Amino acid sequence: MADPWYIDNVHILLRLLLSVFLGGLVGLERERSNHAAGLRTHILVCMGSTLIIMLSIYGFSEFVHEVNIRIDPARLASAVITGVGFLGAGTILFTGKSITGLTTAASVWVIAAVGLSIGAGFYFASIAATFLILLTLVVFNKLEQRYIRGSKLHMVTIYAISAPGLLESISGLLEGEDITVKRAVVNERSNAAYGELQPPSTTMEISLNVLSKRAFDPLTLTSRIRKLEGISMVSID
Repeated sequence: MADPWYIDNVHILLRLLLSVFLGGLVGLERERSNHAAGLRTHILVCMGSTLIIMLSIYGFSEFVHEVNIRIDPARLASAVITGVGFLGAGTILFTGKSITGLTTAASVWVIAAVGLSIGAGFYFASIAATFLILLTLVVFNKLEQRYIRGSKLHMVTIYAISAPGLLESISGLLEGEDITVKRAVVNERSNAAYGELQPPSTTMEISLNVLSKRAFDPLTLTSRIRKLEGISMVSID
């Protein structure tokens, strides 16, 4: 295209389709991993960024030669990056034991940058960046889980009838699994009914933040805890 301020309909469609394809590749990986921002979110963010930057560059081309008007193609691009930051923040969750969604928020932010690159005509950079994003999300994630990532924090919630030595038994079981208790909260409640002659029973709600140095099977650990006397319910997150 000889005129830098002009784009034909074929190139507009090409850039929009490319943004759908590249955004879909990243979104598909997030969708398969069951994250908040998945296939459709990444496609819409990437395509929207492409459309906005094309509007910024070519949408006001008829005013380029006006004396009192200065065209800044990067102005809307900076607004996109800022706006997508708020969208990405919506995928970040604090679960009480850890913060999740940071990687997905980063993928939404960087796919917006890919969309801007497509709209500006940087095809090679857009395609190369997309495959590097997928490399980071898929390959590096497996390497991190296998070789780099250290201890992992879990939340264990136990409901039980109060019994002597119960906490010591739970602590010993977790220690045998190489699991360290970082924080413990114990709430006791009396189940005595009005007018009941029998001694009241006391139930306990035990909330534990534990640190595991190695992967474990939640079902196996739950089964072992349930075998302790007085345990009625176990939840592991």
